[in-house]
Amino acid sequence: MKKIFVLDTNVLLHDPNAMLRFQDNDVVLPMTIIEELDRFKKLPEMTGRNARQVSRNLDRLRQKGHLTEGIPLNGGSGVLRVALCHRKTLQELPAELEGDQGDNAILAVALELKRQCQCPVVLISKDTNLRIKADALDLRAEDYETDKVDVEELYTGAAEVWVAPALIDQFYQQGSLTLDMELLPNEAITLVDETNPSHTALGIVGSQGEITALLKLPHTGVSRIHARNREQKFALELLLRDSVQLVTLVGKAGTGKTLLAIAAGLQKVADETVYSRLLISRPIVPMGRDLGYLPGDVSEKLTPWMQPLYDNFDLIFGVHESSGKMGPWQRGHEELIQRGLLQIEPLTYIRGRSLPKQFLIVDEAQNLTPHEVKTILTRAGEGTKVVLTGDVDQIDNPYVDAASNGLSYVVERFKQDALAGHITLIKGERSPLAERASVLL
Repeated sequence: MKKIFVLDTNVLLHDPNAMLRFQDNDVVLPMTIIEELDRFKKLPEMTGRNARQVSRNLDRLRQKGHLTEGIPLNGGSGVLRVALCHRKTLQELPAELEGDQGDNAILAVALELKRQCQCPVVLISKDTNLRIKADALDLRAEDYETDKVDVEELYTGAAEVWVAPALIDQFYQQGSLTLDMELLPNEAITLVDETNPSHTALGIVGSQGEITALLKLPHTGVSRIHARNREQKFALELLLRDSVQLVTLVGKAGTGKTLLAIAAGLQKVADETVYSRLLISRPIVPMGRDLGYLPGDVSEKLTPWMQPLYDNFDLIFGVHESSGKMGPWQRGHEELIQRGLLQIEPLTYIRGRSLPKQFLIVDEAQNLTPHEVKTILTRAGEGTKVVLTGDVDQIDNPYVDAASNGLSYVVERFKQDALAGHITLIKGERSPLAERASVLL
């Protein structure tokens, strides 16, 4: 049976094309959404851009008919229309919901449609409280599920394969091994001896489905950073392989996501000169409110928000080491910035740029929507490598969660693509205290 989906503003801000993703069902936008989009459109961040995109989409659609009467969608039987909130229906809401706030107007429209129509009416919102209110009013309410992934089944990027001991010996001798089983491109494989579980070998799935040995890293480490566990070895492997143009690293705080990415980036830019510049960026979830009130120029304003990145550089360059005379690794990241090899900036400035031959790291990518991640990835020019890092359990963006954020979305969508690789980092290596706090608290 055809359904009527009533959309909340935050759904359109999350995905500007959401109104087109309900197949042959009808989509209703309460008039209050247009007012809210008008307020959001002036924001300089992605939210403002999405609001303007929705307005442009509606403006194009209205050329095909009247929005209040309904405009056919995608050539199907579904229609899009804008519905007015009648004051009488608004007044019928419970006393606790008095007033003409946007949420209450959306609820009133959905209730009126439910009374008028024989088909099911579903309110779609990313606002948990609005869904709770709708349920209390006997309205069916759901989250926007189009770009959600199953977090419990999220691809880890690694697998264990139990094999005969002779195959492990063959792998060590030849450096590669082909198995008669389905493996994903760039998947990290741990070969385990069936007769002796302590006898193992580590490899990465190659372009032809074969398992190849890991790269031999210098004894000095990668930018002085050494992998401390198996997952970190796999992560460095993907970061250092030029054929893997997109790497996603997911893990809790202290697992080394950002540190490994920066260390590999410095190796590829400063030592091997494979890329022309290391570009590091972070989404500005809190920065949109606070940036203008911080004293100083742009560089000084950015410092509090980029300080976690600077801390990683201090660790790599040995700034905190008291070794007396400062060596070349202890000059800090300022020299790299002056030489044009390093650039650190907020993610807002990435949009609209073309980034050829660069090692791009996007930290805290779990705060991005799938649409925002798409915008970033489409900036990658010829010869550019993109690394997305984040913890899907630490999300500050109110419009996404562990299942709908851009990082999780990319992991699932790219897991079968030969251009991409992923690793979930498990063990915290920041300090024993940090690891215990992460587990116990």
